[in-house]
Amino acid sequence: MERMIAAYLRFVNQLSKLKNFPLLLLRLVLAYGFFGPAKMKWKDIDSIAEWFGSMGIPAPSLSAYLAAGTEAAGVVMLALGIGTRLISIPLIITMLVAIKTVHWTNGFEAGDNGFEIPLYYITMLITLLIFGAGNWSIDHFIDRKCRDKCGIKKH
Repeated sequence: MERMIAAYLRFVNQLSKLKNFPLLLLRLVLAYGFFGPAKMKWKDIDSIAEWFGSMGIPAPSLSAYLAAGTEAAGVVMLALGIGTRLISIPLIITMLVAIKTVHWTNGFEAGDNGFEIPLYYITMLITLLIFGAGNWSIDHFIDRKCRDKCGIKKH
């Protein structure tokens, strides 16, 4: 039994060396996921504003620009891992609005244009909000440089 426990602990120790890899994957998957919708919105922002207005979204033109801008900024910031926690907040809000205005009435299933995919995005964004971008990011280098300069120790 002790050998099994020791083997398990070695296995866990080896896996923990890869803890930054899933954070990188989350960032890259989300950046890719937001790329298409951002590109589509910017391609015809006036039609997006009209669509938003037809759904009763307040200030539809401003809302279209905010959604498109947030998604475009998210693509860049998530891919580079810069301002990851900051951009996660407006992206979560964007996904919540998408769920309420577009996906909720279609149910859960992604195949029925339900809220499944936006919910997954929210879950991934909350993970990045809490854990940060990981060591394989610009955020990590900025954090390390600022902490060293200010003498702040990481908990």
